[in-house]
Amino acid sequence: MTTLSAALLLFLILDPLGNIPVFLGLLKPLPAHRRRLVLARELLIALVVLLGFMWGGKYVLEAMHLRQESVSIAGGIVLFLIGLKMIFPSSEGMFGDLPDGEPFIVPMAIPLVAGPSGMAAVMLLGSQDPARMGDWTLALVLAWLATAVLLFSATFLYKVLGMRVLVAVERLMGMLLVAISVQMLLDGVATYFRAAPGL
Repeated sequence: MTTLSAALLLFLILDPLGNIPVFLGLLKPLPAHRRRLVLARELLIALVVLLGFMWGGKYVLEAMHLRQESVSIAGGIVLFLIGLKMIFPSSEGMFGDLPDGEPFIVPMAIPLVAGPSGMAAVMLLGSQDPARMGDWTLALVLAWLATAVLLFSATFLYKVLGMRVLVAVERLMGMLLVAISVQMLLDGVATYFRAAPGL
């Protein structure tokens, strides 16, 4: 996997277009001067969390005695479920009811930006090829920057594109994510059978 393809995968998982309506709803009650500060703070927290999982995930997997292919299969399943939710969203949204007031860490940083699928994906990248941690870090930063740009221009995009276009784009991204997740699942199963003794 190249750095750009990893960045695209992570961008799809972070799902900024799908998060635009939720972020607008969460930030709407705040004064205008606070909105950008809160958004910047939450995005930075999400980046730190994802970098922590990327760089420390390998040691967690080793401590839990988990094999690489099991993480690949599990990551594929999680991404598949997230992709399905993007294509067929529930009436209460992907994460259900959200608390009132100024958000701090939850739900904007975690789980809207740095969700379980993002954490699993960066752990998978870091554990699959530890020699390329610089590439994976660059891919994460690129995906995060693209996400930040879209979320900072959320009000503009919402006015220009409208809800219908945003929903359509999110569902298209969900389809791509489902395809990527199936490939991850098949790769994990193939690696398992190659490594299994006697097969």
